[in-house]
Formats: sequence, structure tokens, C-alpha cells
Amino acid sequence: MRRKIKNVFAVTNYHCIACSPHNPIGLNLTFFEEDNHITADWVPQTQFEGYPGIVHGGIQALLLDEISAWTIYIKAKTAGVTSRLSVKYKKEVVNPQSKITVKGELVEIKRNLGFVKAALFNENGELCAESESTFFLFPLEKAVETGVYPKDYNQFFEE
Repeated sequence: MRRKIKNVFAVTNYHCIACSPHNPIGLNLTFFEEDNHITADWVPQTQFEGYPGIVHGGIQALLLDEISAWTIYIKAKTAGVTSRLSVKYKKEVVNPQSKITVKGELVEIKRNLGFVKAALFNENGELCAESESTFFLFPLEKAVETGVYPKDYNQFFEE
């Protein structure tokens, strides 16, 4: 089952480089829950290249970090910050292409740490990069109090 995740943070003063719909130079990602994974598709543009015709490795890392963060929101049901991100680049990500897909999966939670594996695939479904990340998780009450997580988890999903 695939269901769209609502970006509950997307108010007018929210400018996340990866997921804000209000950031004109951002990636404007939209997320979906698909069974155990969180996914997003993205169409690369030339301003995100390093070498001509190749998506910059830093942009690939950004995509992997962002899908991991949204995996924490939905699967760990709290917010957190990246404390470690390890990326393995497997295959160049050429541009243009119709879409890049990123997938995140929560591996486990140990006390206040969340562990996520993520992968980036080209338009042909070939694995181009993968990551392992560790997130420092906020206690839910603090995440809600500071505004980095909604009061109700169900706000992430359309009615």
C-alpha cells in the first residue's frame, strides 16, 4: 500500500532545501509510505550537477539524508537530528533522466538512537548510492513542544 505523506512543516516561513515547497532553489521532495519504506521521487536539473551531466555527490547525500529523516518521522514516530551519515556511491547518477527514487527503512531503535538504511536508484531502477545513518532521537514530548513534530502523528496523512 502506498500513501502520501503530508509535509506538516510546509508553512510559508519553512525553507528546507530538500522538502519545502516554498524554496525556489530547493528539491521540493514529496514523500510516500510504502510498507516498511519511505520513498520519494525527484527529477534532477542541471543546477544540481557537479561534472556536466552528473548529479553532484553532495546532492545525492542530501537526498539520502532527507529520506532518512522522513523515515524517522514516520517509522520512529518522533523527530531527530542526523548524528552520522555514511554514503557509498555505487554508480554515477547521470542527468537528464525522468526520475531518481530514494527509499529509506528504519533498521532499529536503541534507546535514543535511530538507525536508517537508505538507497538511491536511477530511472532504470539501478542502485547508484546507499547510506547508513544514525539519528539522535528527541523525546516525543520535546519534539512536539519545540515544533519539530506534530501533536498528532495522523496529521502526516491526508484524510
